[in-house]
Amino acid sequence: MLPHPFDLLPSSASTLRRVKKGAVLFRRDDPATAMYHVIAGQVHLLRHTRQGDDVIIHRAHCDESFAEAALFSARYHCDAVAAVDTDLVRIDKAHALVRMKRDPYFAIAISARFAGQIQIYRRRLEIIAIRDARSRVFAAAADGMLTGSIKQVAAQIGLTHEAVYRALSSLVRAGKLIKTGRGCYRLEGSALANEHADIGTGAGALREQFGEFGQHGLEIGLEREGRVDDHQA
Repeated sequence: MLPHPFDLLPSSASTLRRVKKGAVLFRRDDPATAMYHVIAGQVHLLRHTRQGDDVIIHRAHCDESFAEAALFSARYHCDAVAAVDTDLVRIDKAHALVRMKRDPYFAIAISARFAGQIQIYRRRLEIIAIRDARSRVFAAAADGMLTGSIKQVAAQIGLTHEAVYRALSSLVRAGKLIKTGRGCYRLEGSALANEHADIGTGAGALREQFGEFGQHGLEIGLEREGRVDDHQA
């Protein structure tokens, strides 16, 4: 259920929770006791202005973790509220910190995962900043985001799913995208070369890059650096 390296933690470190839309997971200034991983659904991290308005500072989607800063903070710095009915896993802070102190492999692997997420978030902000919906959807496709749920991708890139469907239809008709299955698209070869030559810096490439930090991949990486610990040899 949990991705690597969270799966290395003992079962007592994680708790599956199913929450309804609007459920509050924690409030700002609550003691920071856990981080979370979204299995299905979406969670908004919120701060409140002096005028009483809610400001969404982050949207955590399926297969993303959030509240990672709780590992190194005494209190949460924002609210976390379920945007829809959501399944998630609560990961105990104390268990994670103990494992990080005792297991260098786990510490490196979890740091790599967090670093990969940050780079993906930054790339997502770049995509959201593209004003034209068609170009924004094309950038998302080029980053490998269109692999299933169109509604989820629409939420991630700040468009309605209707706008995404219209853009996809236009891109397919123009020969820029090829539909390979329900909700799945890939770039036509010339479109990749001519219009998105910098795809190597995108989230798709980042997912591929940090995918090597599975257990065997990280061990290979450490071996290359001559830093494999005895317990991994």
